[in-house]
Amino acid sequence: MVIETVNAFRVWFWNEDIWLPPNTTWETFKSKQNGINYAQFNDLYYAAITSLILIVIRLTLERYIYTPMGLYFGLKAERKKRASSNPVLEKVVRTCKGKITYKQIQGLAKQLDWSERQVQRWLRLKFSENKPTTLTKFTESAWRCSFYSFAFAYGLYTLWDKPWMWESVHCYVDYPHHSVSNEEWFYYNFELGFYLSLIVSQFFDIQRKDFWQMFIHHIVTVMLLCFSWACNLQRIGTLVLVIHDFADIPLEGAKLSRYVRSANVSNVIFATFTVCWIYSRLGLLPYRVISYSLYFALDIVPMFPAYYIFNALLCALQVLHIIWTWLILRIAHNAIFNDGVKDLRESDDTTVDEASSSDESRERNKAQANGHISGPAESTSQVNGNNNEMKLS
Repeated sequence: MVIETVNAFRVWFWNEDIWLPPNTTWETFKSKQNGINYAQFNDLYYAAITSLILIVIRLTLERYIYTPMGLYFGLKAERKKRASSNPVLEKVVRTCKGKITYKQIQGLAKQLDWSERQVQRWLRLKFSENKPTTLTKFTESAWRCSFYSFAFAYGLYTLWDKPWMWESVHCYVDYPHHSVSNEEWFYYNFELGFYLSLIVSQFFDIQRKDFWQMFIHHIVTVMLLCFSWACNLQRIGTLVLVIHDFADIPLEGAKLSRYVRSANVSNVIFATFTVCWIYSRLGLLPYRVISYSLYFALDIVPMFPAYYIFNALLCALQVLHIIWTWLILRIAHNAIFNDGVKDLRESDDTTVDEASSSDESRERNKAQANGHISGPAESTSQVNGNNNEMKLS
């Protein structure tokens, strides 16, 4: 019963009237006609295996190559000091969603019979436990920089002698009767496997503020790759891939330079990245891909429903690029007028109200002036268990 339901859904979903141009069936792609080696939908399953292989390669490189490299540059595999056990504060941390106000700190200090400074220090220590070390960030960026460099180089090798590399109109001439070379097959499989691995690893990698934007980006990219391959639109897909990889190389390079505290190099590479990003994501992609797909292809390719789905995904991808461009320009502004390149996505989402520090000092000074407080600040040692229990009761 379950198998029949799945098969019925598969037949309904992959309706030829939706996914294929007129006078074309799935059988068309299953046979080699006039020497044309069509893309086979089942080839996409190999990408799942590729994603597992890439995860293994990444873990191996991070352990035996990138970590020693980071240590060589002076990064340390720091062991985070853990906060002492405290049920009251731990409950607050679980429910505060990363934000602690000064009033909450005052209340907790009274409840635990601690100073506000002790509460602050405990919270900062607790929040810092899950922060990734700089070495972890270095190894993650090193892996991505390596992948994007290889992928971009292989993409150029694959497409250099292809007519659609230089004239996008060839992505649609004689469609859908386009043959797939071995290089294109491997390039698609390699890239799709990488983005599948990112969907999985993103939940274990460093969590940044644009987590969901990146997650949506990976999902949209995977859908674009799968649908374009299924509909034999892999030519336009290869252009999207090579344009994407172009700007990601200097991005990861700028991060690596920043992690090893080479500020000048980081600023130069980030400036290069900004130019590459704007040129590729706001220039090449709209001009060489989206404009041809939305307008020029109308006179060449007979329209069918899946073509509009494909264009909608391309436009969604471009919207994400515009959002990230705004973020990049903010980073560039900070780099020029403030303190150099800083990834705004990596700013700490867990904040302890800094007003507590200044307000506490002001209140203490005021009280001392009025003769209400004398003597040194409280010790940062833990209060005893009996006092804790009395307050909790």
